[in-house]
Amino acid sequence: MKLKSTFKSAVGVVTLLALNSTVNAEDFFVDSKASYYDAVSQVGPGDDIVFKNGTYRDFEIKFQAQGSKQAPVTLRAETKGEVVFSGQSNLAIAGSHLVVSGLVFKNGYSPSGSVISFRVNKDDVANHTRVTEVVIEDYSKPDKFESDYWVALYGKHNRFDHSYLAGKRNRGVTVAVRLDSADSTENYHQIDNNYFGYRPELGSNGGETLRIGTSHYSLENSFTRVENNVFDRCNGEVEIISVKSGGNTLHGNTFIESRGTLTLRHGNKNTITNNVFLGNGVPNTGGVRVINADQEVANNIFKGLTGYRFGSGFTVMNGVPNSPQNRYHQVKNANIHHNTFIDVSHIQLAAGADEERSAPPVDSVFTKNLVVANRVPTTFSFFDDISGITFSNNIANYSVESQIEAGFTKRTDIGESTNVTVDGMQVGADDSVKALSKDEVGPSWYQKKEYELPFKSGKEIRVDPGVNTIFDAVTQAEDGDVLILGEGKYSEEKIIKVEKVLSIEGASPDLVTILPQRSALFEISDNGALALQRVTLAGTDAPDAAGNTLIRTKKWGMLTNYRFTMDNVKVVDVDINHSFHFFSAGARSFATHFSVTNSHFETISGNVFAFNKEKDDLGIYNVEVLNISNNVFENVSGALALIYRGGTDESTFGPKVTLSDNTLTKVGHGKRNKRKASIFLHGVQKTNIRNNTFDSSAKVRIEHTVGEPQTTLSQNSFSNTDKPSIIDFLTAKDGCQCQ
Repeated sequence: MKLKSTFKSAVGVVTLLALNSTVNAEDFFVDSKASYYDAVSQVGPGDDIVFKNGTYRDFEIKFQAQGSKQAPVTLRAETKGEVVFSGQSNLAIAGSHLVVSGLVFKNGYSPSGSVISFRVNKDDVANHTRVTEVVIEDYSKPDKFESDYWVALYGKHNRFDHSYLAGKRNRGVTVAVRLDSADSTENYHQIDNNYFGYRPELGSNGGETLRIGTSHYSLENSFTRVENNVFDRCNGEVEIISVKSGGNTLHGNTFIESRGTLTLRHGNKNTITNNVFLGNGVPNTGGVRVINADQEVANNIFKGLTGYRFGSGFTVMNGVPNSPQNRYHQVKNANIHHNTFIDVSHIQLAAGADEERSAPPVDSVFTKNLVVANRVPTTFSFFDDISGITFSNNIANYSVESQIEAGFTKRTDIGESTNVTVDGMQVGADDSVKALSKDEVGPSWYQKKEYELPFKSGKEIRVDPGVNTIFDAVTQAEDGDVLILGEGKYSEEKIIKVEKVLSIEGASPDLVTILPQRSALFEISDNGALALQRVTLAGTDAPDAAGNTLIRTKKWGMLTNYRFTMDNVKVVDVDINHSFHFFSAGARSFATHFSVTNSHFETISGNVFAFNKEKDDLGIYNVEVLNISNNVFENVSGALALIYRGGTDESTFGPKVTLSDNTLTKVGHGKRNKRKASIFLHGVQKTNIRNNTFDSSAKVRIEHTVGEPQTTLSQNSFSNTDKPSIIDFLTAKDGCQCQ
């Protein structure tokens, strides 16, 4: 449809000639695949392809055209946000001087390796192209461990800006800058003013939000500029941003409660300036991790960060002598200056030191930095020789560790200051460094949503005793609702699928009893979360079949993470056969938080909590945080807890396990308990077992296999129970802090 074929004006001939590129421009309105491909075959400089408002399903868009600097070819929505691509849709771009604007991708997933790709094939890439104000939300492949990119940048001089990306749940980088050809190195891309929203824990490597390069091309320069973006709860893995190339600038970005770090993983001569890292005390929040040569980290603010080890508030790594390209190159000539650290729990130097990573930092400086510890003690940790880092003209409001105290002046009058001036010399980040708000980035027309709905955020639903009454109520309930069970017995003839955030409550375990008649009572599936309180769960009416489980996840392949909490619940008579379990996590399921408190378990023939289905040793595991506190376990043939996290990958944080104030009597001695343990933890990163009573139970077995695991056993009593066994496969030493 030709809308701009004529130009009527009183301007002169010279002006008309100057504007010739736009005078003959056309708007092509399209509403189908046929009309789109007819339009794209005709477009030239200055033309617009306009998708009419609506939803387009299973549409693989190939946008290949040639514009000019003065007159780009544009692909846009008729109304921003009102053109939605769903199902198996994607966008591939090639050519030069192109613009894409206002599109939304949701309710589906890409059938290829990218949702938006700045190339159509290896030979045809995009240059001088801008993608702006696009939305990609919850557009994840159904198999959590099938990888893709949401945005893949190739070519040179491209820009990705003012966009919204949130809810990526499958493996693969959210935005990847690719350097796999000469056409894409030294690219000078710009990534700016975007909102990178919630990315849940993947429970495996491959959950980065942004990656610039790969290890194979890490000695190449990218010259990508990442500026004025917000990273909000980007929790996929330990690397929020993974820089794997040289010459990049990351400036003016804000990180909000994001678990992990901006990691200078490979490549040299990168610059990290004017960024703000806000942890707000959230676990595993980190700042910057420095590796390689000639890196500059300056004028940043780090505040309220709790992470440790590779996810610390600030980390300088040890390297591998003569390192292969894909390992850890020694830190050389790092320039760390004019940063402010406020209530940062851990600053780690020469981190990761081991037999392989034995090359400490050299020729580096840590100068004019301000360290403030008002609410949280800040700890400098040293894992190897740090003589290669020169400390000078720094200020702290406390006495720093003796190894570096000569490089610090103590000042107790700093307060909440982000910088201090001494004799005309500024220490800390300057006043120009400010955190961005969420409203300052992304498309102004798209609302940023919350992803983790709290329990009890909906309405109350009264449920009477009877047959399948809970099943029926769950079917009608909405996210956040609370089912209030009346006094009596509930016989459930159907497996209750939990596909929403639900709470189920009774008045007292002595007054409310739930009796399942199937192989499971509850099955937590995608989008589900379950909270149980003040009820009794009894297995007496369950069928006599091995492998029954009162509560389980979907047996294989959950895409979304889940939560489970249980308080003041009684579990009895789970023994109608020899292998009747309480809770079993399926393969490729992942609990971000699993908590059981103040409950009583009696007579269980199988396991109580099983998170041990990931046996392929790829660093994948089933639970991030497990809290079992103030419970009683009696007459349990299987294990109280089985957790398995295999492999040696170091890209994740967990699992983290707390077992406190529990009583275990006759737990773990069943002949089908293959581990011969009441508690078996393999590859767990942080374990705290305290103030528990073990009576006539199998021993605790713990195996350290990866990372720097922290295991503490304290104030436990063991009667007719063997002492715990802690095997450290990393050092062949006792890795336990036992009291």
